[in-house]
Amino acid sequence: MALPVFAAIDIGTNTVLLVVAERGADGRFTPLVERAEITRLGKGVDASGLLQAENITRTADVVGRFATEARKLGAKQIACVATSAARDAKNGSEFFNAIAQHAQLEPEIISGDDEAQFAYLAAERDFGSGAKVVIDIGGGSTEFVFGTNGRVAFRRSFDLGSVRLTERHVKHDPPTNSERDAVQSELDRAFAALPAREPNAEVVGVAGTATNVFTVERGVHPYDASRAHGQLLSRGEVESCAERLWSLRVDDRKKLPGMVAERADVLATGAMILARALAALDAAAVRISDRGVRWGLLYARFGEAA
Repeated sequence: MALPVFAAIDIGTNTVLLVVAERGADGRFTPLVERAEITRLGKGVDASGLLQAENITRTADVVGRFATEARKLGAKQIACVATSAARDAKNGSEFFNAIAQHAQLEPEIISGDDEAQFAYLAAERDFGSGAKVVIDIGGGSTEFVFGTNGRVAFRRSFDLGSVRLTERHVKHDPPTNSERDAVQSELDRAFAALPAREPNAEVVGVAGTATNVFTVERGVHPYDASRAHGQLLSRGEVESCAERLWSLRVDDRKKLPGMVAERADVLATGAMILARALAALDAAAVRISDRGVRWGLLYARFGEAA
């Protein structure tokens, strides 16, 4: 008998991600395919409050292709969520209409707290139920969740993502020192609100920013997220990567081994977010996870308890 197949699509501010997986009798999921495409849905939202028509169309096209592929692989149910950009936009109805037309799906708009919960669930399934702090750096927001043994003790979403902060502060290529300082100052002010981390709590960085910081710092070429998943990156390495990225023009960043070219203009800010988060948490290292919201969504919607 064929195993049931399920899919989850995460429409983020910067990237659309897909996982299609079989669920075994033991409730475990085995991926059949995973996809990620950078569509920049949230480009310009911080300043205008509106989703741009071309970004809506590009994102809807990708979601439509992902949904078609998932259905061809046997997925009868597809969980689809949209996060920061869609939450913030005044013209969200245009986005919904485009996704319905291209993918025959109705995305669920989830809160930053929900994003944090899904990211935590994914990290717990991969790295155990011990004390941990999960950091999910997106294009529009950054989520933190503190928990242990399946229980969330604290979660917080900050409207400070790699795309949003780059658009807000960076006007030159390469950025000026004052632009870099402005990003760091805003992050430090915000992250001062975080509670103290338990001394034994592991810090896990999920999704594309953390993964790409790892592949650039370690020179993983060609880019391969699977070689980053589960690996440790020291705080010093994260800081070193951030410093290097801030000193380079975007075209020169694109030439770095391990760089995802479409992230080159915002990864300096993403690396800074990760570095300042580790400083605020007084953490010596971060474990890298390539499985974020989409995997937590898969577990929550279609897992053993579903």
